[in-house]
Amino acid sequence: MRPTLLAAALLLAAVPTAHAADTAAQTMTPLVPQMTAWRRDLHEHPELSNREVRTSKFVAAELKKFGLEVHTGIAHTGVVGILKGGKPGPKLAIRADMDALPVTEEVDLPFASKAKGEYLGKPVGVMHACGHDAHVAMTLGVAEAMAKMKKDLPGEVMFIFQPAEEGAPAGEEGGATLMVKDGVFKDFKPDAIFGMHVVSALPVGTVAVRAGGAMASSDTFRIVVHGKQSHGATPWKGIDPIVTAAEIVTAAQTIVSRELDINKEPAVVTFGIFDGGQRFNIVPDKAELQGTVRAFDEGMRQHALASLKNIAEHVAAAHGASVDTQIPLSADSSNPVNTNDPELTARVRASLETALGKDHVREAQRWTASEDFPHFGRSIDAPSVYFFVGATPAGTDPASAPTNHSPKFFLDEGALATGSEGMLQAALDFLNPSS
Repeated sequence: MRPTLLAAALLLAAVPTAHAADTAAQTMTPLVPQMTAWRRDLHEHPELSNREVRTSKFVAAELKKFGLEVHTGIAHTGVVGILKGGKPGPKLAIRADMDALPVTEEVDLPFASKAKGEYLGKPVGVMHACGHDAHVAMTLGVAEAMAKMKKDLPGEVMFIFQPAEEGAPAGEEGGATLMVKDGVFKDFKPDAIFGMHVVSALPVGTVAVRAGGAMASSDTFRIVVHGKQSHGATPWKGIDPIVTAAEIVTAAQTIVSRELDINKEPAVVTFGIFDGGQRFNIVPDKAELQGTVRAFDEGMRQHALASLKNIAEHVAAAHGASVDTQIPLSADSSNPVNTNDPELTARVRASLETALGKDHVREAQRWTASEDFPHFGRSIDAPSVYFFVGATPAGTDPASAPTNHSPKFFLDEGALATGSEGMLQAALDFLNPSS
């Protein structure tokens, strides 16, 4: 898309070496083949959380080619590139996540993943089923484009390539919280932080953003019900943890449907693991439940967590059983609401409209998925904005497209141009506040 003459003039002000007719699209278009090649290489060689060794080396090598100051080994495999412009200005951080998922790919591509890994002690396929390969490729593209403008670029940019966004393996630390703990902002405190994510819910060529809560908080929980083992033929001689756990699952459904004011904000309580027993005719001595709580309001979040604990303890007591609860599982397993700063969001929306055209920028719906991205901004009290990039091919109904995390998730590579153009424009406009 071509911006208005005014927008082009403002871009000229931000980057004096650019010609007046230059746009984010014109800047990024020559880099699309390279971004595509990066994305395909990364897609074919995915790595699980905290195991992004090849990816980390790949990213660091490219950033060094661009002439950036490169730091590695942050939060195990995290990489940071620092670009110092030739003129004074603000500091900006742009974040991309790098890890893949324990998913076996079912998309017929010449660069489809055949990688294998281990997750929860079991062999699994590994796939970039959430599009993090595209995030890395787009952010590398933006880094290269901005490095070419270095002489006349105001301010400084930190490019954060983060491991373990999907969550560190059991017993390990990782992700945004560990990057913060490892001092990612010790010597560089950004004035704002930008992030983006490809999604199947939007058609390619579009982006979406919203002020306020964009993605829900998330809290992982674990409940272990302890009963008394007995023969399945004489259950009265034992205490059945499976029946008890089943009643906990059922009773917990009333937290959202009967306790929370969903006129205010949505919330979700989901059980994803129900594990109990080893043989059909034995009442086991314990059963384990694991799941997640999602919310957009802190008060509702705390109410849901407290109510879940209360239900688990009292239902167990009613059955003569006992429970061990981890609600939430740990501080590192929880993510706050991904909140877009309203003022900064207005600026980013204007930049996206300049780069892509107003018809291609939508109001994002709240998404009950979660991210650890907000830990970065919260750690230094910096405003952040996170926008979504359409990945579903034209002519395909996004509502019926395989979702992120599906083994059939398919990314239309046109998203690479859209996301990188939008991010580049947003970054340049931020670094040149007069625009």
